[in-house]
Amino acid sequence: MTCRTLTPRQTLLRSIAVLALSAMGAGTSLAGTRSVETAYGPVTVNGQPERVVTLYEGALDTTLAVDANPVGAVITRGGSDVADYIKSRAGDIAIVGAPAETNIEAVISVRPDLILAAPRTNEQQYQLLSRIAPVIVSDVPMFQPDSWERETRLFAKALGKEEAAEQVIAKVESRIGEVAALVEARIPEAQRDATLVRWMPQGPLVMAEGLFSASILQAVGFRIDDNDLVKEGRPHSEPLSLENLSSMDQSWVFLATLNEDGDKALEAARQSAAFARLDAVEHDRVITVSGQLWTSATGPLAVLAILDDIEAAVTAIQP
Repeated sequence: MTCRTLTPRQTLLRSIAVLALSAMGAGTSLAGTRSVETAYGPVTVNGQPERVVTLYEGALDTTLAVDANPVGAVITRGGSDVADYIKSRAGDIAIVGAPAETNIEAVISVRPDLILAAPRTNEQQYQLLSRIAPVIVSDVPMFQPDSWERETRLFAKALGKEEAAEQVIAKVESRIGEVAALVEARIPEAQRDATLVRWMPQGPLVMAEGLFSASILQAVGFRIDDNDLVKEGRPHSEPLSLENLSSMDQSWVFLATLNEDGDKALEAARQSAAFARLDAVEHDRVITVSGQLWTSATGPLAVLAILDDIEAAVTAIQP
């Protein structure tokens, strides 16, 4: 009898088929069957998923926030693991790829019964992942003040955790109110203008006014201005030269770095006269924050962590 050698693609497809048959045989409960509207149309989810793979930082954040069970995730941008702000909650979670590069074999190996994917997942990837488990691709518009909240509700519905999501959202809203009251009490209105910058080795990037963390700053009373440096629909500007740093100057500058290279570039910039002349530098209002959290993350836990950073910065102001 002749044995036929399978190609890598044939081996992968066979693995997907075996996993799908295994999931069917597991007898997933039909109780709580629901239809979830996604970027690729309605997706049916049966019962309460017990093994969730998240291919998007915001999806992992929400899954942990509502006490669901993520078994696989992608690394954060600029890192080699999930983001530091969420790592302790994620525990020893399997890494199944990077934000723009999913390892299908790794996804199969953790045997998911639900996959939460990134908003811009292409159709070919979606169809392939759908052979493993139901796939939820967010259809929520990006760069809106309530994008994180709408995504939280979308993912929570798929997870069968809608009530938990509402409790978390209410907690976030209460915390926003607390920090907004602190900002109002400690910072004169004329000094609440701010800009959010990601410092990269090639130069600083001014982040869009609609970015997730920028919307949190606005929610607590800061006025975010990208000084018309960011083109419509883009998350950030082109890199600025040191000679053009004045175009990002505001009363407050929230300065994010993603990795060690960014930290080194920022330290070098601090030695320049152009940096020293910034109004925010002169008044000690340059707040260094984590790029993993402030410029890559999204979700309710990220909101709470960002609010903690804002509270610490405002509290540190000398009366």
